[in-house]
Amino acid sequence: MTTIKYSVPNISCGHCVHTIQTEVADIAGVQSVTAFADSQEVEIAFDNPATEDVIKALMAEINYPVAGIAL
Repeated sequence: MTTIKYSVPNISCGHCVHTIQTEVADIAGVQSVTAFADSQEVEIAFDNPATEDVIKALMAEINYPVAGIAL
């Protein structure tokens, strides 16, 4: 399993968190999704068939584009 944390500057509220967690969790292979409004980060644990490209594409599609890897 791969776990990655992304910086997502468009997160501003609980609705954003809920939308991201709900949408990303629907990707096949995603094990967990936790979004944080205060730090504007999203932590995702996933296995195949999910990939970073698939996750980033969905995030952009739902208007929460990934800005980069969170440190």
